[in-house]
Amino acid sequence: MRPLRAIPVAFLVLAATGPVGAGQDIAALKSEGGQIIKELAGSLQTELKAAMQAGGPLKALEVCNLSAQDLTVGVSDAHDGWTISRASHRLRNLANAPDDYTAATIDAFLARAAEGEDVASLMSAEIVETDGARAFRMVKAIPTGAVCLQCHGGTEVSADVEAALADTYPEDAARGFSAGDMRGVFTLSKPLD
Repeated sequence: MRPLRAIPVAFLVLAATGPVGAGQDIAALKSEGGQIIKELAGSLQTELKAAMQAGGPLKALEVCNLSAQDLTVGVSDAHDGWTISRASHRLRNLANAPDDYTAATIDAFLARAAEGEDVASLMSAEIVETDGARAFRMVKAIPTGAVCLQCHGGTEVSADVEAALADTYPEDAARGFSAGDMRGVFTLSKPLD
């Protein structure tokens, strides 16, 4: 486990009861962000399920490699002002590296999970200020499902999938997960100023 990182001093958390600006309401932002996460998670699950049915884990790996980033960008682009991405503490795709805020939240989630908190319930939503600009930030954990272990597990990963992972992601660190572990997060932001 990585050592815990402090959130940089540049991040100033504003109280949820304080002024949000432009009529924004934190409960409404959380609700909208939750719907965006559901949309992306649903799109990814649909694509991966179809790929698994069509060709097993190797086909699913193809979808992750070729389609997941485009699906994520498409959902982000469909929601004016919102940016959504996926990140992890153990990266497979280096394009999913977390920013400082998300990395600190991931570390906090890992600590909470180590204390026994259910990964599926791990979520953080707040308004932060960075360099004078306020933004709503929301991070939601992604639990590892049983089917995910075919590409993200340990001994569950077949030799042909291991070979494909080594070829496609030579710096892959997203292995060795167990069902229920936090595999990564969805991370959203929306500027408020």
